[in-house]
Amino acid sequence: MSGLQAHLPVLQVIVPMLTAPLVILVKERRLCWSATLLASLCALAIAISLCIDVLNGDYIRYLMGSWPAPWGIELRVDAFSALLLLIVNGASSLALIGATASLDRDIENSRQPLFYAAWLLALAGLNGILVTADAFNIFVFMEISALASYVLISAGPNRRALPAVFKYLIMGTIGATFYLIGVGLIYLMTGTLNIADMELRLVGVADQKPILVAAGFITVGLALKAAVFPLHIWLPNAYTYAPNMVTVFLAACATKVSLYILLRIDFFVFQQSLSEHDFQFSYFLMPLSLLAILIASTVAMFEPNLKRLLAWSSVAQIGYITLGASLISVAGLTASLLHMFNHALAKGALFLVLACLGMSLSHLRINNIAGIAKQMPWTMAAFVLAGLSLIGVPGTAGFISKWYLITAALESGPWGPALIAVIIISSLMAVVYIWRIVETAYFKPADEQFADKQECVREAPLLLLLATWIAVALNFYFGLSAALPVELADSAARVLMGHVR
Repeated sequence: MSGLQAHLPVLQVIVPMLTAPLVILVKERRLCWSATLLASLCALAIAISLCIDVLNGDYIRYLMGSWPAPWGIELRVDAFSALLLLIVNGASSLALIGATASLDRDIENSRQPLFYAAWLLALAGLNGILVTADAFNIFVFMEISALASYVLISAGPNRRALPAVFKYLIMGTIGATFYLIGVGLIYLMTGTLNIADMELRLVGVADQKPILVAAGFITVGLALKAAVFPLHIWLPNAYTYAPNMVTVFLAACATKVSLYILLRIDFFVFQQSLSEHDFQFSYFLMPLSLLAILIASTVAMFEPNLKRLLAWSSVAQIGYITLGASLISVAGLTASLLHMFNHALAKGALFLVLACLGMSLSHLRINNIAGIAKQMPWTMAAFVLAGLSLIGVPGTAGFISKWYLITAALESGPWGPALIAVIIISSLMAVVYIWRIVETAYFKPADEQFADKQECVREAPLLLLLATWIAVALNFYFGLSAALPVELADSAARVLMGHVR
């Protein structure tokens, strides 16, 4: 590569990061939105270009200041990071396309420049995590994205967002601190912060106690950030009380990036250096994954608040992702990474639907949407179709990853049938809580106390509706033509498993 193409890994971070202060200086809210959307679309174009390069080769290396690793800072893009870059930048761009009407409703005009700057910093931080090959820089970018996320969640009119953000801040700080302690212990043992170099220097270390302690701190810390059950307590409130478009963005990609770090460090660093680590990792993560799938799905079945319902559904879907990873196989990891992509599509579309509903309804509760399909037919049709993808109906993206997960479970050994039973039961539970919403919107008359309010209900603004239907269309496109995410997920799984003895 030469010219601009050679600098794409660093531009993935620099473009949104440098646009953030410019947005603050602009101040006019429409120009702020335009600049933010343009920066996000540029970041998406860079992610697509990097993805193409990865598919045509092995991986991409970029040395900051031409200093060779491990002495200098290295950026690295492989199939795993390319897949997540598509998720993060795609979610950001799609949310921003339809953001203006929703954010005008939720954010004061004078605060919008700062809001968009925080959005860009969150995007830059998430991209930085995905491209850096340095364990400490992961922490730096993690904190940039986290601090920006706190601002985004608390920016709306709902004051209940403040205690939600405080809980998120406390849990996020504990998670980041645990991660930093673990990285510090590894640095004391190896004298390097480069992940690839850590792997080489830790192999053959006689004293495994410091490695075990470091692995424990890093795993627990990142599990907190990723909302892995039972460390998910910050997620339902954060998603519920955040502005609707912020929920679209964060729900689609934030936890996936934390899972990316967890899998990256676990498979690249600890799998080679710890004896019996495969057994420990599997039997630690698998029970938690199964509990997450069943318990979170059960809670979602009885939750009256629509955003909180989908938030609990996200906890269950994270369980699918970690379940695939716990199988410690190429098939299991492929299913896990594929579900990251497909869940981002389904859940992003569903939260976009809630953003459409939020334009007319002040409270997103099930009893508020009785009969609303008559006033908002396009919005509710989008919900039905996105719900089919979340359930995993054939022809949708959600079916592809669940099929791969079932196939991986069959190959996993004697417990395979039990895992498949859990997957099927949880999918039926998803049918229940999706159907509750569909039944209320289509078949129940509005309560008298809400009937007057619903007379003012209108279809969502065009741009917001367009973004929603683009997300819905992508669920069906990648359900019928899944070659790209499957190839990326399979390549990423083989990269990770290449580090397993």
